[in-house]
Amino acid sequence: MGKSDTATPRERYRAQVRTEIKEHAWQQIATAGASALSLNAIAKQMGVSGPALYRYFAGRDELITELIRDAYRSLADTLGAAAAEGADLSGLAHVLRGWALADPHRYFLLYGTPVPGYHAPDDTTAISSEIMATLLSACAALVPEAPEAPEAQEAQEATEAPFAAHLEKHRAWAGDHPAPPAALHLAMSFWTRMHGVLSLELAGHFTGMRFDPDRLFAAELDALLP
Repeated sequence: MGKSDTATPRERYRAQVRTEIKEHAWQQIATAGASALSLNAIAKQMGVSGPALYRYFAGRDELITELIRDAYRSLADTLGAAAAEGADLSGLAHVLRGWALADPHRYFLLYGTPVPGYHAPDDTTAISSEIMATLLSACAALVPEAPEAPEAQEAQEATEAPFAAHLEKHRAWAGDHPAPPAALHLAMSFWTRMHGVLSLELAGHFTGMRFDPDRLFAAELDALLP
């Protein structure tokens, strides 16, 4: 039995109102950006007083945090489901792009310009780590396993890309994922290059350049994959 099945009428009503508030918040973000988000403006749209909404969200920052959690959860679940169905790194790249194109404002809330004066709580970072873990596993599947013999290990380290070696000593962003240095390097390259292309595309910077962004994304992905 799910949580909603055991919720009281009051709890269900509260959940419905919170959902409605978030829907209005996304509309505001789409119109004026996250920095212009206003609980009082949402209250006016809903036909209630400003203080009434503060019973559901303590303030703007709490509402933004809830939207960020929802967005990260959506992306983590979308990529996780694709990986569970066998998607490789290339497949996950296209899933990421499809998710971003489906709702650019949701994408930019996570990966766009930070909202002035807002600081996300630690638990949002934990959800984003699930996303990186999925990508790290896909990257690790594409790179050779580290050799076990000490001599072979030394030979690999001698020829290893300098940045990959650097990442091996600076891997806190990867959590406790056991990905080898080459997979860390691939994951970081994937993350920066794919988001670079997506951010430019979604911000409209390719408009008028008369080329197909689908083909650019595919070409960048092909150049990235080993």
